[in-house]
Amino acid sequence: MNQISLFKKYLPKIKKLNLNSLHKENLLTKDFLIDQEENLSMYYSPHNEYINPTAKIIVVGITPGWKQMQTAYKQIIQSLKTGDTEKQMLKKAKLSASLSGQIRNNFAQMLDYIGLQKILDIPTTELLFSTYRYLIHTTSLIKYPVFYLEKNYTGYRPPINHSPLLKQLAYHAFPQELNQINNDALLIPLGKVSEQTLDKVQHTHEHILKGFPHPSGANGHRHKQLQRNYESLNFLVTEWANKRL
Repeated sequence: MNQISLFKKYLPKIKKLNLNSLHKENLLTKDFLIDQEENLSMYYSPHNEYINPTAKIIVVGITPGWKQMQTAYKQIIQSLKTGDTEKQMLKKAKLSASLSGQIRNNFAQMLDYIGLQKILDIPTTELLFSTYRYLIHTTSLIKYPVFYLEKNYTGYRPPINHSPLLKQLAYHAFPQELNQINNDALLIPLGKVSEQTLDKVQHTHEHILKGFPHPSGANGHRHKQLQRNYESLNFLVTEWANKRL
């Protein structure tokens, strides 16, 4: 089932929601459930449907979290009020929900620290989520939000390789999306799970920013990890830039 048809499937149920009803008890329900496997549950969220094929930067997380899911639904409800087309709805949901919240600020600060903003010739990588949004594509190994006992799935319980459901998404569905995007783009896997899985996925992209810590506030070691890996990260972004010239 393609993205638009999947959106069409869930749209009538989304229309029954309002901005005050966007809580777990209303969204993490059978109405939006895509699949289940033991303690894992995967739900529909409309923010990973839009693809930017000309992106220069590709950010790869594990799976969308609850806050991203909630933000995406909020944007769709607002788009319904303004009469947007379905494609416009999906694009706006993508733009608003991608790395939404504090993680976006953390991510931009970390990229600025290793000098990516200088290579892109922009004041700060925070602008990748506004003025220079056309330069970036954000995605996940697992396209739709997955929860382990209703908590954000972190890639460890269970490991992706131990779950038939997650393996299918990460090793088959994800590379199909990835290979629609500019081969010269710089891939930025967020954390070890994304990086290690990306190494096993068949794709045509050569430039991977290995060693980039997960920017989540839950990763209390991200600053030390970033400092420790600074030289290699700076080298990788510089090497990528030189090969693009």
